[in-house]
Amino acid sequence: MVDSRTPGPNALAFIFVTVLVDMIGLGIIIPVLPQLIMDLTGLTLARAALWGGALATLYAFMQFVCAPIVGNLSDRFGRRPVLLFSLAGFSLDYLIMGLAPFLWVLFIGRVLSGVFGATYTTAGAFIADVSPPEKRGANFGLIGAAFGLGFIIGPVIGGVLGEFDHRLPFFAAAALGMANFIYGYFVLPETLAEENRRPFRLFNSNPLRALLQMRQFPMVFGLLGALALFHLGHTALPAAWAYFGIERFGWSQLDIGISLGVVGFSAAIVQGLLSRKVIPLLGAKRSAVIGFAIAGAAYWGYALAPNVFVLYIIIVLGALSGIGGPALQGIMSNQVPANMQGALSGATTSLASLMTVFGPGMMTFIFYSFSNRDAAFYFPGAPFALAGLLTACAVVIIARVIGRNAVTA
Repeated sequence: MVDSRTPGPNALAFIFVTVLVDMIGLGIIIPVLPQLIMDLTGLTLARAALWGGALATLYAFMQFVCAPIVGNLSDRFGRRPVLLFSLAGFSLDYLIMGLAPFLWVLFIGRVLSGVFGATYTTAGAFIADVSPPEKRGANFGLIGAAFGLGFIIGPVIGGVLGEFDHRLPFFAAAALGMANFIYGYFVLPETLAEENRRPFRLFNSNPLRALLQMRQFPMVFGLLGALALFHLGHTALPAAWAYFGIERFGWSQLDIGISLGVVGFSAAIVQGLLSRKVIPLLGAKRSAVIGFAIAGAAYWGYALAPNVFVLYIIIVLGALSGIGGPALQGIMSNQVPANMQGALSGATTSLASLMTVFGPGMMTFIFYSFSNRDAAFYFPGAPFALAGLLTACAVVIIARVIGRNAVTA
């Protein structure tokens, strides 16, 4: 077991692998979840999408409530114990969902997943601990790269395993989660120095207060508004992608897995390689604006793609948007002192979760409304069109907020 110590040169590699394995587990279940819901309920695809949105909403609500608690706990007790606790909880969640005989058991699994959903909150604080200010934007791209690689491997495996049994991917995810826990127990270092720890106060862990805490940092608080719109729009991708692919292109579970694998591969190339070169070259401000603008255009491309070939082109080009998130996260992190990096990470995670409380249900309802054959206007890509509009508004806010401040890094 690795005890608390000064992080060595491989600290970023440790957190990269930890997030990667966790994302593989998350990605594995995406291709098979629509079919599992239909099997448990006997509903049509459009109506199953509504239950899928409800599951995502419950997960997001629990994460919204718990993320600031987790962030503040990591500021008090360190990153390592909180991260290990989270990984163990995720493994339990997958096992419960894989064994679910009824739909309501899936809801129990999503509750646990939201409670234990500390990986990204703690990973962001971990990276802030070991990165000098001028390198944080580039290093935050590692989380995006791990996310992308996880979506290369996870959905493809899920699609392949789902061809044999709809539940098999859940058991594979549980095994990966436990393997990740064992890996972290033996090799993951502690990165938060004793002098940078602060007392845990439940009052500060109120999810809304966690966001309001950021009011003392005007630039950060303003950029949170842009992130809110972006995250609300982004919920269209995990909430509606599988249902959209089945309805629009007649995809199988394997097709869904492969498409998400391409999304992940493209994202990994941009966020793991290009972002570390492009962000310092363009500067954080330009990288953030350009990245989010590309994201908005890509959503509209998904909505209007006439065939699968065009859709894949848009996926590849849209991956260039991956420079936006790390650049914006680096800007915000540089505005916050070392002893509040966990609080910042908890606040941003809470914000994303809050938007995901509303987003999946909204996006799947829009999908249901426009994919129903009785609808006045048949447009299954409607969730992505809305995502494009919301992201365009986020771009305007980012440009205005950062434009008022001297951001050159």
